[in-house]
Amino acid sequence: MKITVFGVGYVGLVQAAILAEVGHDVLCIDIDAIKIQRLKKGKIPIFEPGLSPLIIQNCEAGRLQFSIYAEEGVGHGLIQIITVDTPSDSDGMSDCKNVLSVARVIAKYMDHYKVILNKSTVPVGTTEHISCLIKKILKQRGIQLKYDVMFNPEFLKEGTAVTDCMNPDRIIIGANNTNAVKLLYELYKPFNQHCNRMLLMDIRSAELTKYAANCMLATKISFMNEIANLAELLGADIEKVRQGIGSDSRIGNSFIYPGCGYGGSCLPKDIRALIRIAEKLGYQSYLLKAVENINEIQKHKLLTLIKNHYKDDLKGKTFALWGISFKPNTNDIREASSRIIMETLWEFGATIQAHDPEAIQETRRIYGFRKDLKLIAKKELALKHADALIICTEWNAFRVPDFNLIKNTLKEPVIFDGRNLYDPKQMKQRGFVYYAIGRGESIQKSLNTALDRDIND
Repeated sequence: MKITVFGVGYVGLVQAAILAEVGHDVLCIDIDAIKIQRLKKGKIPIFEPGLSPLIIQNCEAGRLQFSIYAEEGVGHGLIQIITVDTPSDSDGMSDCKNVLSVARVIAKYMDHYKVILNKSTVPVGTTEHISCLIKKILKQRGIQLKYDVMFNPEFLKEGTAVTDCMNPDRIIIGANNTNAVKLLYELYKPFNQHCNRMLLMDIRSAELTKYAANCMLATKISFMNEIANLAELLGADIEKVRQGIGSDSRIGNSFIYPGCGYGGSCLPKDIRALIRIAEKLGYQSYLLKAVENINEIQKHKLLTLIKNHYKDDLKGKTFALWGISFKPNTNDIREASSRIIMETLWEFGATIQAHDPEAIQETRRIYGFRKDLKLIAKKELALKHADALIICTEWNAFRVPDFNLIKNTLKEPVIFDGRNLYDPKQMKQRGFVYYAIGRGESIQKSLNTALDRDIND
């Protein structure tokens, strides 16, 4: 099938590469001419395991092409896939101007039947608005053409997106015309052969499903961070609690790892958008607001530990920081906890020596060159002349480090671990002052006394 993908961001690039890999003829369109030229040369703008060879191989095979010419894109594909970004606006709502811009372009140049497949996350009702917009423009052009607009949300996880796209848990199709769905069965046939993963529903339900999925994941994370903070006060170990509840099949082990807050391009944006959507409808979403508030507080958790340890005397201090990306196996630092930590420590007059396996270049692009930020190519070198180590991302390269080297290189053996990579008892035995999340190390004596009193009474 001939497919056009509008928008070669994270979702569009992965989806285009996978569709080309299974044999479709894919043309990607983007307004960023520099990005398109770099892609034609095999230079990939994002880091995602397994993506680069897929793009290079399918470009060489002629199944994957890139262009800046929208008219060419509209003429190419029977199926027009929209994967442009929908960032938060000043009010927290998803800004759909890029999606609507693509819809206008398709309506302007189409001259025969098209299926417009929107994969961008949009507020409920947007896909219907796209259909009305296309109808209006076609009328202005004085032509009558058949077309179908459907919503097909993506559920890719950064770091495992290629695998997720090749082996999807489900393929959700929101459509009002069941005849057009046959084309999507053909499109996704290579991913749907062994068992039927396609779930058909009305468009509005599909749009809400995308928001509901991300908000559920955010809720699980914030819930565990709430319990972690309680575990810390009660002298319990959240890692043991996590294993205890994760063994319950009704709960499972996914997204119940406590830490220093979630980030990235999806969860924060989508939970804000659904809160604003609810408010516009006159509904107060207390749970979603609590999830968002807990996450914002959790992003300052390590800062609280750091300031308490140094009694707010941070001026002139130097901190080694391991992990800038919001999660492992990506160079994405959007809304990453590391950014709040670095920016706050800079305000207090501290210097950051940061290392990340993939996000150094992106960090340089965001922050430029500044005296209080040193981006270090090796994690060991980031420790030199540092007062303490801060861990923000659970990259595998950080899980089994040389602890003797860390201890001998840091000015003091102090670690602030936002991802619970190490065992507190072992760290204490090694001579470290070790702060983690919810590991029972910060027990309030007054609380223990009160609990003992209640028990005795």
